[in-house]
Amino acid sequence: MSLTLRTISREQHLAYIQSLPSASHMQVPAWADVKAEWRSESLGWFDDRTGEMVGAGLVLYRQLPKIKRYLAYLPEGPVINWFAPNLDDWIQPMLAHLKQQGAFSVKMGPPVIIRRWNSETIKKGIQDQDVKRLRDLEADFIEPRAFEVADKLRRMGWQQGEDGGAGFGDVQPRYVFQVPLANRSLEEVHKNFNQLWRRNIKKAEKAGVEVVQGGYQDLAEWQRLYEITAVRDHFRPRPLSYFQRMWTALNTEDPNRMRLYFARHNGVNLSAATMLIVGGHVWYSYGASDNIGREVRPSNAMQWRMLRDAYALGGTVYDLRGISDSLDETDHLFGLIQFKVGTGGQAAEYLGEWDFPLNKLLHKALDIYMSRR
Repeated sequence: MSLTLRTISREQHLAYIQSLPSASHMQVPAWADVKAEWRSESLGWFDDRTGEMVGAGLVLYRQLPKIKRYLAYLPEGPVINWFAPNLDDWIQPMLAHLKQQGAFSVKMGPPVIIRRWNSETIKKGIQDQDVKRLRDLEADFIEPRAFEVADKLRRMGWQQGEDGGAGFGDVQPRYVFQVPLANRSLEEVHKNFNQLWRRNIKKAEKAGVEVVQGGYQDLAEWQRLYEITAVRDHFRPRPLSYFQRMWTALNTEDPNRMRLYFARHNGVNLSAATMLIVGGHVWYSYGASDNIGREVRPSNAMQWRMLRDAYALGGTVYDLRGISDSLDETDHLFGLIQFKVGTGGQAAEYLGEWDFPLNKLLHKALDIYMSRR
């Protein structure tokens, strides 16, 4: 297939994304409005024979301080045929175009899954003293073509993200946790939860926890719970304006792109979460909870409601986003995988993020700057 790459309109970009079963929420045109501090561009790949669009990518450009050169970033993209035998013909025109636009370095995250581990496998791994990481476990599913993609990228001169896959070292998590919904009944999904999850869902129901959807006007209440979480878990919270911008941008593009949920008990909001929807892919995006009311299990109730809503929307996968690949109980991120494994889903490993230095000197300077932050 002979291909041409060119800048496309947001309308063309959105129409292409809507024609697919799913794509990352970071590859919809509205994501550019969420990331307001970056300049953006929509790219389209066209089949020269038919003139049909066969791929798209959202590029975010971040300017280097004091000089007119940019880091070009395609988060969880571009949306192309990654298993095409002529991958070179897709990637090289993109690099040439980005260089023309003043990019000194390109970062992308191929949406390609290499391995999957079922919950049962992970549970056995946690109990085994010799197993420290997901990688130490034999995967339940391996995608051989993913290794070919990695080889092709290396031969082209792409470099794999620094941490080589420890989870959160990349800009986007390399390891995620997903509950498959396609070709399954809700009863099957529920039955696959571990005993603790099922007990906690029942406990929340018994205690009268109710889960409700919120709107733009409830984002300040979301922020209150989110900031409590940030203090407890020692991370720097995003400002309220970020979530307001996210809500406005994403729901203007598609009124059902972003949702907000609260789990409350006796009229008091105890936990909250944001949910994102693109085609059949549904993400639990951000989560927050108070330090009180944990005994009534609001988070379990909320996740079960969100999962049911994802199913009702025709979702094929409910994505609980990032996990670390550590199965060591003393690791501070271990609680995250333990909580998510309870859903009976699967851990999935993506190819991770890749860098292409168009200007080696500036790329190195950026590396040094990022490591000092």
